[in-house]
Amino acid sequence: MNRTVVAFILLALLVPASWAATLGTAANGVIPSDVQQIIAVDYRRLADSPTALALKARVLPDNLKQFEKALSNMGIDVERDVDHLTFASFRTTNTGVRIIGIAQGQFARAKVLKRMRAQKIRPTKMRSSWLYPMSGGLTLTFLDDWTMLFGDNTAVKTALETRDGEAQSLNYNTRITGLIEDVDSGAVWSVLDAQGTQHLMRSALGDASRLADYDTVKKRLLGSTYTLTFDQGVKFDLDVLTSDSMTAATLSSLVKAGMVFKKMNASGVEKLALDGVTVDSDSDKLRVHFRSDDKQFQSLLHSDLFTAISR
Repeated sequence: MNRTVVAFILLALLVPASWAATLGTAANGVIPSDVQQIIAVDYRRLADSPTALALKARVLPDNLKQFEKALSNMGIDVERDVDHLTFASFRTTNTGVRIIGIAQGQFARAKVLKRMRAQKIRPTKMRSSWLYPMSGGLTLTFLDDWTMLFGDNTAVKTALETRDGEAQSLNYNTRITGLIEDVDSGAVWSVLDAQGTQHLMRSALGDASRLADYDTVKKRLLGSTYTLTFDQGVKFDLDVLTSDSMTAATLSSLVKAGMVFKKMNASGVEKLALDGVTVDSDSDKLRVHFRSDDKQFQSLLHSDLFTAISR
């Protein structure tokens, strides 16, 4: 097992990766019920932490880079104007998994629309919504004066159909909404459904995921949550919900075994990372906790291990 706590952090951020905070009513209404993952980031809280900004700079995913560039072209300063950013991946019957982004903040909507008109950006109308083409093939629409929805054209239209009652929204997915209630106070948080959790754990376990025990365990993973905070150092907490206590204990053993093996061959920086992680099971949950001070974590950001995993 050549991935440990750094893998959990990176894979959680990179599958399908990004950053946000508490979902508003408008956001809940456009996210379809069959959601795979929601990732949320509080931009304001990240801005107060040099360590958080350093992590963002190293692992900023392409879809977020694309979005920030498109907003900049429209006269929106992401660092100043965006308060919260949410990404949601969801399954569709005909087009597979799609991703939407929801940005909340102070956008000076009239000013943005004026700039679009000056750039001769022509919107199309879908019911009561105007859809604006952005650079990089994205489409943007305003849900209200403080909330923007963006993504590829198909994803945005599916989200708007959900808002208009043509499909069930996130509010009908009680398992996911229940998971959100446990974590939505974090600076960065995410929830994953069963399938998303299986993918996360398979990637994080590496070679250990090929053991017979994992083939049995993976079918009993029901969902997961993580939070990442930077208030006093770096704190990462991952909870994996399983079907029973035996499954949680078995999964805990697999993760611990991989950590022991890795620690035998780890460099100094990697050992520091491993020393900061604890793994246990609590009833039907696997729990992974990572703690580091800012100096140690910034050293880890520049290590060969981090570079290898983040590629």
